[in-house]
Amino acid sequence: MSKSILIATIMRPHGETGVQTHFSTYVKYLVEQSCPVHLITPYDIPKWQVYPIFALRRLIDAICGTASVWWYRYWHRLFLTKALRRTLTDTSVDVVYAQCPLSADAALCARRSPEQKVFMVVHFNISQADEWVGKGLISDKGRLFNRIRLFEAVTIPRLDGLVFVSEFMRRELVKRIPEVKDIPYKVVRNFVRDPGVPSQLDRQMGDLICVGTLENRKNQRYAVEIVAASKRMGRPMSLTLVGAGPDSKAISELVKNLDVGGLVKMTGHISGASDLMKEHRAYLHVASMENLPIAIIEAMANGLPVFATPVGGVPELFRDNEEGRFIPLDNAEAAAVKIVEWLASDAIMEKARIAARERYASSFQANYMGARLTNFLISFG
Repeated sequence: MSKSILIATIMRPHGETGVQTHFSTYVKYLVEQSCPVHLITPYDIPKWQVYPIFALRRLIDAICGTASVWWYRYWHRLFLTKALRRTLTDTSVDVVYAQCPLSADAALCARRSPEQKVFMVVHFNISQADEWVGKGLISDKGRLFNRIRLFEAVTIPRLDGLVFVSEFMRRELVKRIPEVKDIPYKVVRNFVRDPGVPSQLDRQMGDLICVGTLENRKNQRYAVEIVAASKRMGRPMSLTLVGAGPDSKAISELVKNLDVGGLVKMTGHISGASDLMKEHRAYLHVASMENLPIAIIEAMANGLPVFATPVGGVPELFRDNEEGRFIPLDNAEAAAVKIVEWLASDAIMEKARIAARERYASSFQANYMGARLTNFLISFG
């Protein structure tokens, strides 16, 4: 009989962040394989308890970012722990697959015995503390930053196993928390379901598309600068920015100041953003730090060549001058030259499109990677 896997997350059960895409894709895979699976979130607690507390955070957020982050972490962990205790008591669960350190700690506190194994997938970039800094909500010199990092250093070594989505993040975590090297682990890169082979008739909207929250780490301002550089070269290219976030106003102002309003389209948040990819010629990713971005995998699944800054785990996703090109992080003119060279050649772009689809099919297809992940969880669970 198949072992039962419980996925624990502090996030909403539905959404389009990289973490939500990861666990929703995995749930669908497990269901298709007839493997018993449960998805538990803080939202499994009665709404009358959860929503007033979570709504209050919006008021706190307007007053103090640090207090807002503390509030978010405290209450999400508390409600998730309660939901897990109820489920782990009433249901035969063999393995808990936690999606972050907070959900891992909640699972460790809620499990009935050490026989219920707790694994965690490392989605975060460097640490969750660094991610909050990147959103501009806490300071890297503040107490909460240090407390979050300490929480990770205490919680992660208690786990029964770790899943890394990149070799990069495994090296980073071992460097920061040496005890991690003694924990059973597996590198299982992110994966997505196959959207199907795109038709050339779909590519009607524009040249480049970039999908993600508009925030400092995602660095979309640099993407706008690259477009402006291409215009100065006399080889203008269009860009669709999909997403919303704290940098939205600043990016809009930059588009206006650089006089590229006719080339840059900002859509705001769109449900099913990956569906827009097939309407573009290539994908642009300019983040200053990444673990292993699912957006690039979705782009390759849709047959898009990728232009990306080679930071973090990005070099593990595609090969330079094969499925795409690595572009510099600090030189918009040089980046524009590399992109324009490829966009100007139908032969190069067609070859890269074929390579991108093949790369996805061989390395990031949901059935293949889902099986690897399940085998690891079950064999050690």
